[in-house]
Amino acid sequence: MQAIKQTSPYVRKQVSTKRMMIDVLIALIPVVVFSIYRFGWDAVLRIGVSLVIMIGLEALIFGMMQKVKKTDQTFKEKLKTKYSNYTINNVTAPAVSAIIFAMLMPSKLPVYAVAVGAIFAIVVVKMMFGGLGANIFNVAAAGRRFISLALTGMFAGVYVGVDAVAGATPLTALKSGMGFPAVLNSYPIMDLITGNIPGTMGEISAIAILIGLVYLLIRRTADYRLVLSTALTFIILISLIGIKVYPSQWFEFVLYNIFSGGLLFGLVFMVTDPVTAPITRPGRWLYGLLIGSLIVLIRTFGAYAEGVAAGLLFANMFVPLIDYPKWSSNKIRPRFVVGYIVLLVIMGLIVYFGAGGTVL
Repeated sequence: MQAIKQTSPYVRKQVSTKRMMIDVLIALIPVVVFSIYRFGWDAVLRIGVSLVIMIGLEALIFGMMQKVKKTDQTFKEKLKTKYSNYTINNVTAPAVSAIIFAMLMPSKLPVYAVAVGAIFAIVVVKMMFGGLGANIFNVAAAGRRFISLALTGMFAGVYVGVDAVAGATPLTALKSGMGFPAVLNSYPIMDLITGNIPGTMGEISAIAILIGLVYLLIRRTADYRLVLSTALTFIILISLIGIKVYPSQWFEFVLYNIFSGGLLFGLVFMVTDPVTAPITRPGRWLYGLLIGSLIVLIRTFGAYAEGVAAGLLFANMFVPLIDYPKWSSNKIRPRFVVGYIVLLVIMGLIVYFGAGGTVL
């Protein structure tokens, strides 16, 4: 993996983008299969809409962005010239974004809301930045956050409940103030793992997501540094909150937060996005620390129950700064390790003492 020297954002040049995208599509199969099993044709429809819009719009805009020097060509010749550099990567990349985006949707969200999010994601977040490999924000996460803010009212009542909390997601139930012990009774840990809970189509089956993670790590398509740094940061910080607020059930509290919401799905399929992640080894450790900290802060002190997409997008903004050639390095030096530990300790102190006045 190499960085092409230019102004930000820095484009990542993959050894085999095709292989990487196909690997991600394969890793998504268990999640997609479970979502179709769980939500039926609702899942198929929303996945299909997202795929058609993202692949189709990227192809259309790709052609519009190409210049044709010869003016005496026929329409067919101009079209052939415009798409001479259009490769399989221009199909697999938006396909990956489309499926991930669809998996972030509730199964009952109106189809036109899914369409609006897909259009925004591919046109504004990706193609306006230059297309394949040039976007600085995660395409799927940005599309999800856009419709959750612009079409907030449509998310009310879209989750189908399978328990006693009237369809609220596990994190929403915890955020509502009903208390962790009561919420745990309604959402047993085993139900969180097996997917017998309400939530978005891709986030509810931890088993399917972890199968995808194992595949990506074996294939080295996902960088273990991103996964490990984000996961360890989240676990350490959420453990401190659990010890502070629920000392007798802190371990269950940690498990509940790990298997609730979009943490695992985001960790496997969004944090590991090679386009929007730093390219240096130290940068990836720092990036994971930033994302893990932001998720915990948003979940604990923010107005929203979930924080994966927002935390990821916020961290995306700092990637060009992390990768800035003047101070970035691919070697992990002792001073970096010390700085990393100091930052983690500072975040730990913030969440531990801040959790004392927070109702979870």
